[in-house]
Formats: sequence, structure tokens, C-alpha cells
Amino acid sequence: MKKPLIGLLASILVAGATALTGVAPAQATPTHVTSRATGAHAATAARALDAVDFSGTVALSNCSGSLVRMPGSVGSDPGLVLTNGHCLETGLPGPGQVIVDQPSSRTFTLLDGSANEVGTLNATKVVYSAMTGTDVTIYQLDSSYDAIQAQTGISPLTVSADHPVQGADIRVVSGYWKRIYSCSVDGFAYRLKEAGWTWNDSVRYTSGCDVIGGTSGSPVVDAGTGQVVAVNNTINENGESCTINNPCEVDQSGAVTVHQGIGYAQETYIIPACFSAGNTLDLTLSGCTLARP
Repeated sequence: MKKPLIGLLASILVAGATALTGVAPAQATPTHVTSRATGAHAATAARALDAVDFSGTVALSNCSGSLVRMPGSVGSDPGLVLTNGHCLETGLPGPGQVIVDQPSSRTFTLLDGSANEVGTLNATKVVYSAMTGTDVTIYQLDSSYDAIQAQTGISPLTVSADHPVQGADIRVVSGYWKRIYSCSVDGFAYRLKEAGWTWNDSVRYTSGCDVIGGTSGSPVVDAGTGQVVAVNNTINENGESCTINNPCEVDQSGAVTVHQGIGYAQETYIIPACFSAGNTLDLTLSGCTLARP
């Protein structure tokens, strides 16, 4: 978990919170398918043939994120925004805490491929937020994908239902900083532990993705498919073990490993299995492994 401002860590710890690669605005201000699918779906599929750009990414007040669809979403469905659990505007979910269907009026700045600001998206609720097992917040918007595309020309990124692949060429696309990091999937951490939080089967980056504060919640896009395979969330800052801003890896035998200067992301292939028709969250669906309240 990474500080958004140099020297801010002490004040955040006093407030009882952590920053990861972004921090909730209440604590600080950072520096850092189906046959019914419409044109928005077609444009998303075509994106895989092009270089990864900023189209569909968003900037939050404190973090990065993306306008996303599930593999089965259709144009008339309400849009979804994906970011980190620790970017939640009401504060970081505690270990074991899961938030669902919480009202929200948060806004997001939507970007086009060249990182130009093309519109503002408005949330109606937090569909899901947790830092247990993963580090994810999903917002529901007041507009459908079709309406967003008609108004802005932007289509959503698709969340892949497949596990990311070791060695895959990836891009971490930060709407907050309007910066794209390029690296590869170095491997996977069986458990990633940072202070009181533990995440499962996390993506470990190669050194090219040296993410900074404000990149929290950035979509990790597979450069070969154009789909979202993870959500960026932390980096080991100074070589400490399992502390704030210094995640450690814990293997199946309990052995702890530290990779100073290496960043991590939380896999997103587990998310589509928890959504039914109409972009409706259903944590009871077969195959859904997201933590429940």
C-alpha cells in the first residue's frame, strides 16, 4: 500500500487507515456476450486489435479506475466502474468487512484514448467493496453503456473471465496520472499480506510497472486481448516485510518473501462469476468466490 504524498504516512496511521497507491478523500488528497450486445460491445472487442490507450479509464478524486462491462453485459445495462477497495470514499474496508449496495453519489472523469476528458460519470451505489481476499470496489452508474457511448463515444473495457497468464504483456493504465505503465506478469503470489489485509492469488509485476500513489484502481489490461485481467493496488516501497506500503508474499508453506520495488495487482477474473443478467451482483451464484458480508 503506497503513500499518495511524501511524509503523509504518519498522519494516515494516526487516523487508523492506510494509503496503498491511493487514499480515501476523507483521509487525504493525493498527489499521486450476448447477441443483444450493441455497438459498445463491438467497439470493446475491436480494441484488442489496437495499442492499449486511455479509452474507458476514469480518474477519481484520489485514485484511478475504469468503466467496465462483464462478458455477458449488454448495452442497456447500467454502467459499472471498477477501482480498489481502498479507494472507497467512505474509508477503507477493514479486514473481513464486505460492503454491498451502499448508496453513493461519487463522480468519475471519463477519458478517451488520448487521455482527454470527455465526460463525467455519476454513481448511484457501491455494488461491492472489500479488501478481504481481493482489493476491489465496483460502482453502479446512473447511465447505461449505450447512453455513455452516445454521449461520449466511449465504450467500456471488458473484464476477462479467464485467469491471467504468466509472462503476459500487460499495461497498467492510470486515469488519475494519465500515464501508462508497461511490463509483464512475473508470476503470482499465493497470499499477499500488507498490515492487516490479506489478498489471494495476486499478480506480481516485472519491474517496469513501478506504480506510484494515485495509480490505485488502474485497470491492468492484457495487451494481447485488450481485456482487464487485474486491478492495480500496491507496491513494496522500501523492502520491509508485511507492513504498510510494503506487502510481502506468503507461500502455501507459510514462507515469507519480500520483493522491494515490485508492484502487485488483484486478479479480476473472479468478478464476472458473481454477476447475473442486468449487471446484477449475486454472491450466491455457483462459481462466485468473492467474500460475502
